[in-house]
Amino acid sequence: NEETLFQKATKIGRALEGGFKISYEWAVRFMLRHHLSPHTRRGVAQPLPAEIQGRAGAFIEFVQRQIRTRQLPPAMIAAVDEISLFLDAEVLGSDDRKENALQTVGNGEPWCELVLTALADGGVLPALVVSRGQHPAPAALPASILLECKEGGFGDDEIMELWAALVWRKHTERRAGAAKGMLVLDCHRTHLSEEVLAVLSAAGALPAVIPAGCSSRIQPLDVCLKRSLKNFLQKKWKERAKALADSGLDPAALLRLLLAWLAEALEILGNCRDLIRRSFLVASVLPGPGGDGGDNGDEQEELIAAMEERLKIGKSRESSPEFPEDEAGDAAADPEILQRLFEGESEAESFYGFEEADLELMEI
Repeated sequence: NEETLFQKATKIGRALEGGFKISYEWAVRFMLRHHLSPHTRRGVAQPLPAEIQGRAGAFIEFVQRQIRTRQLPPAMIAAVDEISLFLDAEVLGSDDRKENALQTVGNGEPWCELVLTALADGGVLPALVVSRGQHPAPAALPASILLECKEGGFGDDEIMELWAALVWRKHTERRAGAAKGMLVLDCHRTHLSEEVLAVLSAAGALPAVIPAGCSSRIQPLDVCLKRSLKNFLQKKWKERAKALADSGLDPAALLRLLLAWLAEALEILGNCRDLIRRSFLVASVLPGPGGDGGDNGDEQEELIAAMEERLKIGKSRESSPEFPEDEAGDAAADPEILQRLFEGESEAESFYGFEEADLELMEI
């Protein structure tokens, strides 16, 4: 979405000598040049550059071969990823736009990190929630959530070590006799350090690291679960943002509220085994029908719609009046539609963190 696009562009631009100019026109040209579309419900069908497509194909072949050779059961094939939550106290304390105070993209250290794990048999392992600061533990946490708090927060390696010890090892212990499992995870630096790889190996996990630029195609969690959970949490936040700001910002109370929302979502996801299992097929991780690396865009759209219905999220942004489904679906192929979406019908406030003057022509 435009939030991620402009945040990433800003970060990269500031690191370049001399910077570069960012505007609506730049966004349109960038998306057209890379065959991108605001219609993100078909990420698995998004065309990739030839070089990246080759790496994606090689990864799929490797993963499916390992599954067959090692005879890995679906319950020992997992997809792991994090959701970072950023809480902007300044925005929350402002007179308007309080609903934008909680974001999943931001600068600096996140308020909370959620580590999600889904299994190829459709199961969901307990979510690890890592929070900065010392907060009193809630009176009772459901089995679906593991909470760790620390003043100053945890380092990247520490988070993965906690996950391996508290989530994956417990899972393998419950499945006595399961010698090895496979973890599908992206190539973020937190997953690639020697310490993390050693911890995962010691925990009986074979890391299958997705090549850079391929997560939208072959990360099962990106098919429907992650985006639906993000939308669910942000919907809950927007419903309560004003009341929370008016009642004061008690960090412990905010954390308890987040845990309650997460528990509600995980209970629903626990009853979505078929949708999650199909996500592994759509992402081509599992061999079999739908796992052949073909165009699974229609299937992904169906999974997203079904997951949103279960979570009662309602219509997402792409199907809102601002982004009608028929237009958004054709935007990648029709430059005029894409131009209209970004210029004629977009509001400056929809580009998070940028003022109207900045968007007209901003020098980074």
